[in-house]
Amino acid sequence: MNLVRNHILISIDSSTIMAGARAVERAFVDELLNRGLQDEVSVLETGSLGLINRGVVLVVYPEGVIYADVTTKDVPEIVEEHILKGRFVERLVVKEMPKQHVIKREKTGLLKEQPRIVLRNSGIINPESIDEYIATGGYEAASKIINEMKPEEVIEEVKRSGLTGRGGAAFSTGMKWDFARRAKGDVKYIICNADEGEPGTFKDRLILEGDPHKLLEGMLIAGYAVGAQYGYIYIRGEYVLSIERLEKAIKDAEALGLLGENIFGSGFSYHVSIKKGAGAYVCGEETALIESLEGKRGHPRSKPPYPVTEGLWGKPTVINNVETLANIPEIMRNGASWFRGYGTEKCPGTKVYTIIGHVATPGLIEAEMGTTLRDIIFEYGGGIKNGKKFKCALVGGAAGAFLGPDMLDVNMDFVSLREYSAVLGSGAILVMDEDTNIVEMLKNVLHFFRHESCGHCVPCRLGTAQLVKIIDRVADSKGKREDIDKLLRISEVMRDTSFCPLGQSLYLPISSTLKYFRDEMLSMI
Repeated sequence: MNLVRNHILISIDSSTIMAGARAVERAFVDELLNRGLQDEVSVLETGSLGLINRGVVLVVYPEGVIYADVTTKDVPEIVEEHILKGRFVERLVVKEMPKQHVIKREKTGLLKEQPRIVLRNSGIINPESIDEYIATGGYEAASKIINEMKPEEVIEEVKRSGLTGRGGAAFSTGMKWDFARRAKGDVKYIICNADEGEPGTFKDRLILEGDPHKLLEGMLIAGYAVGAQYGYIYIRGEYVLSIERLEKAIKDAEALGLLGENIFGSGFSYHVSIKKGAGAYVCGEETALIESLEGKRGHPRSKPPYPVTEGLWGKPTVINNVETLANIPEIMRNGASWFRGYGTEKCPGTKVYTIIGHVATPGLIEAEMGTTLRDIIFEYGGGIKNGKKFKCALVGGAAGAFLGPDMLDVNMDFVSLREYSAVLGSGAILVMDEDTNIVEMLKNVLHFFRHESCGHCVPCRLGTAQLVKIIDRVADSKGKREDIDKLLRISEVMRDTSFCPLGQSLYLPISSTLKYFRDEMLSMI
């Protein structure tokens, strides 16, 4: 047997595929074959390495060197220089890339080291191989739980971990499971909300593309804890690669008896299905999602009753998002105390962020709860590109708040941001430099919400239309001074009277814009 001395892991995700990752992969296979190196160097597929907008990205082990913007023309040079001569192709090396896959908690002082929990396998294993997932400890937690623990014990461990929903609401995951466990009903459901509609947010997509079995294991554990027999993954129809990998993961898990009937011979049965959404932003709200899953128009329901007692088809239902469920296998494998070793006392664990905009290294990171906005932008994101000054960051997606320079040292966790009337939301961080036109930015946000309003309630249906008319006037230098305050008044009424969070959310981006940039908006009058 020949010893493999190098592994070339090519990032295969939605963006790299469009950049030509499959062609680069084939080029490496052909080049190694032509040089007789096919038995010494392996070419493997993996999930996202965290970089975005950098073309085809790959990593060469054992050195761990990351190359970006790779084309088929670069393949012979990489093989010749790096594989054969041990010299890096410096023009393609990503020098500013944060260190990844750091699961150990060491006080090294290196801010770029990522304590990866959710993304532990991303960029390391082949996401389409259940064997590789199992080799990293996959399904160990599920096996132990189903064979050795009572459902109530699982829920208590999740409660002790302090895990809260990573979709934005930050509700206790263990408490939600407990409510559903206690609810009356012979049939119960687990729904994974993968309807990632928040602009600038793509973390769930990259989690699914990079490690689909972790989600399935999290759903399996949730199903056992709650007493559910069925799980549904409600996912955006545009997430083609995620859907393909999830379908294969479900099929492979069923073939090994990890999903389906009589799992681990325990008598517990659990089935997972995929439901493709049509891309409606409002279906990110849990009751609208349920309506859509039932085949109806995606309108929010009145609450109470809440889904944990009357959800899908009137049965007790737990809805968690992708990132929340992806934490579960690691918590149950390592223990609640281990998980609480990360983050803050009130917000344990980590958070996955998508950093986009005017930063040197936009992409996907995982950082401890409580990491400051400054560190996220200037350490992980590499700072503002082209030497520009920081103007603001829109944190939490379009429904989030603009944070100015005075907020750079705020701790990024649910509790700390709440004190400043801001939200962590989906984890999207859109960074803007000094040249950004904030009026045009707010205009884009308001147009998005008008387009996505389902029209179910009057405050949102009419309010979004009025806000768009006003911001368009201001942007065209045809507005009046009173228009500025009118934006705020309308958003306040929508916050207090809209039926669901879509209409309630516009107050944050509008109020935070006026807090920092009222003079800039007035200058357009």
